[in-house]
This record gives sequence, structure tokens and C-alpha cells, in this order.
Amino acid sequence: MANKKRQQTINKRNRERAVEEKRTLKRERKQAQREAARNGEPFELDSSGRPIELDSSPADEATGDSENDTENLERA
Repeated sequence: MANKKRQQTINKRNRERAVEEKRTLKRERKQAQREAARNGEPFELDSSGRPIELDSSPADEATGDSENDTENLERA
């Protein structure tokens, strides 16, 4: 008897990879929720379902980024 093995399609691999990525993100999110609850910290998710760091203020991050951008422009 001849072995008939069909090659896995690219679409099937992509679907499997997407499922695994989704499961990984879910595990990470649940772990972050557990850690936040353990430490008594507030926990929020952004629109993509990823945890938001509530410790740093958005204004500080925006200022830091713009300073780095102006330094990079001056070097060029």
C-alpha cells in the first residue's frame, strides 16, 4: 500500500497559528489580571484586549516621544 500524505495548506497553517496566538494572548491577559488582583492594582484592557499600564501618565509618554523625535531630527 502506498502512503498518501497530503501537504498541509498554507491557509490551514495560518488558521492554526491564529488560534494559537489568540490562546496565548488570552493566557497573558488572564495572568495579568491575576497579578493585578494579587497586588491590589486596577486593571483595564484597551480595545485590542491587551492590558493597559495605569501607572504611567499618557502626558509623560507623549512628551518623552516628542523629545526623542526632535533629537533624532537634529542628528539627521
